[in-house]
Amino acid sequence: MNVPPIGFIGAGQMATALAKGFIGSGLVDPKKVVASDSYDMARRSFTQQTKAEAKERNADVVNQSTIIILAVKPQVLPGVLTEIEPLITGNHLIVSICAGVPLSAISAGLKGKGRLIRVMPNTPCLVGQGAMAYSMGQNTTTNDGLLIQTLLQTIGLVYQVPEKSLDAVTGLSGSGPAFVYMVIEAMADGGVREGLPRPIATALAAQCVLGSASMVLKTGEHPGLLKDKVCSPAGTTIEGVAALERNGVRNAFIQAVHAATVRSQELGGKK
Repeated sequence: MNVPPIGFIGAGQMATALAKGFIGSGLVDPKKVVASDSYDMARRSFTQQTKAEAKERNADVVNQSTIIILAVKPQVLPGVLTEIEPLITGNHLIVSICAGVPLSAISAGLKGKGRLIRVMPNTPCLVGQGAMAYSMGQNTTTNDGLLIQTLLQTIGLVYQVPEKSLDAVTGLSGSGPAFVYMVIEAMADGGVREGLPRPIATALAAQCVLGSASMVLKTGEHPGLLKDKVCSPAGTTIEGVAALERNGVRNAFIQAVHAATVRSQELGGKK
């Protein structure tokens, strides 16, 4: 695939993770990637990790790139859009990874210019294990979607969804890593309580989550069925499952995803 020049406005961790994935896959030459950031430390870190160029001016990125990835904080985005709008043409594909900001707001900020796609990544993108979704916006083509899908697959799992579903994606896979970290921490605490050294307990808990997740993805079996396969009659696991049920673990996670989804809607001005 012939990938056009890519520019990142914002050179923070997520921009760096995306750039590393694109470049590391061999799909993109680092010479065709550039980023901008007002912070010198962010620019130096981006270049150090990706071997791509980083500049101070957003205008340089827009002028050098065909794909422009908006990787700034949502509160900073309006000013960025006002700044770059005069430079945007119909040839630009604008990809936003700004949480909670709807495509309509980006379109308004750019006065209807450019082709728009909105992506919801998550922090495991930093280790090439992201869980992401994207939505197509105004004027986009089938080829635009195929290009973004191909690029994002270099850093994890990706699905196309309607934009109205992105708040749920934010609540589930966007916020979900924090929930899983809490599970790992709590399981490790349980191991320590029963006498395991902290490093061993943490490693076993983390590997348990990693392996179990791989089982779900690789077998395609329902998580409930996989759970049943571990639960022997009158055994240890079913006792643990019963304890989780007594403490409302399912409802706790359902409510966590719901709360995060509602907050995403609030940040996007929908609530």
